[in-house]
Amino acid sequence: MDIETLKDFFMWCSVINVALLILWTSIFMLAPDFVYHTQRHFFAITRQQFDIAFYAFLGLFKLLFIIFSLVPYLTLLILT
Repeated sequence: MDIETLKDFFMWCSVINVALLILWTSIFMLAPDFVYHTQRHFFAITRQQFDIAFYAFLGLFKLLFIIFSLVPYLTLLILT
């Protein structure tokens, strides 16, 4: 596998991950009650616990996206 293929791979991984992050953040910001009521049927948690869990999920997803997708892409851009 050559560097150009890897660069394209990490570029598209970054694009998809940014799109997912924007989608999840916007859904939670625009319809938080809908998301909470939907998840309340599956998990018996309070609204405050749900907010903390969702913010933790977004933070973890953002951190993993930066480490495993964006940094390799930027590294390959610097190398080429």
